[in-house]
Amino acid sequence: MKVVILAGGLGTRLMEETGSRPKPMVEIAGKPMLWHIMKIYEAQGFNEFVICLGYKSHMIKEYFLNYYLYNSDVTIELANNKVDVHFANTEQFKVSLIDTGLNTNTAGRIKKIKNYLGGQPFLLTYGDGVANIDLQALINCHQKSGRLATLTSVQSPGRFGHIEIRPNGAVSHFEEKPDEDGMWINAGFFVLEPGIFDYLEGDVEQVQWEKGPLKKIAADGLLNAYRHHGFWKCMDALRDRIELEEMWNAGKAQWKIW
Repeated sequence: MKVVILAGGLGTRLMEETGSRPKPMVEIAGKPMLWHIMKIYEAQGFNEFVICLGYKSHMIKEYFLNYYLYNSDVTIELANNKVDVHFANTEQFKVSLIDTGLNTNTAGRIKKIKNYLGGQPFLLTYGDGVANIDLQALINCHQKSGRLATLTSVQSPGRFGHIEIRPNGAVSHFEEKPDEDGMWINAGFFVLEPGIFDYLEGDVEQVQWEKGPLKKIAADGLLNAYRHHGFWKCMDALRDRIELEEMWNAGKAQWKIW
């Protein structure tokens, strides 16, 4: 299966970083978030990617065009423009970089890469979330369901401490940032059948994948959920980038399965 990654948004909630680069190019441990996501897939046998570009698309194109040199030892003779590559330590990525428009919403981006998928089922995820997800278990869950689409769901991590207050003002229970609040949320990491493009007909340029097509697929009883009980984190704000960096530096990057 090919892997589609949505990497074209503006990343407005992370403007401290995204004013100068696309959100998927924000670095964790010296590597773009996009690289971390691709490594999760590559480690499990999926190395063919279709990346939906938009905001500052040239930066992602330049990154991959120069990837080989960035990750190799080289000698450069400036007089004759000769380059000798001594050592290359690069991934086995095959990457299609598709410009899906600066202001296109997610449904429109997915529609625009239809011809790059060969009419086959495919994987889809967002360019800002990492997990230690078992992709084969996800695919098996999808295939067993017989449905058109499967999303990965995780229990929402608690952002704030939880307290219970008695009528007299006394705190009867306190828990600092509970790990989960019982609500299952969409974490990306989809498995999709080609039939989802039937839900992308017409003008969907400004339609959000989750609020339009995915809701209709669910209403038709064709949306399945794979419950992931392991690690997942979305880089939604600056504090998330800092936390991911700290996890990596402490040797606790649970998404590092390679």
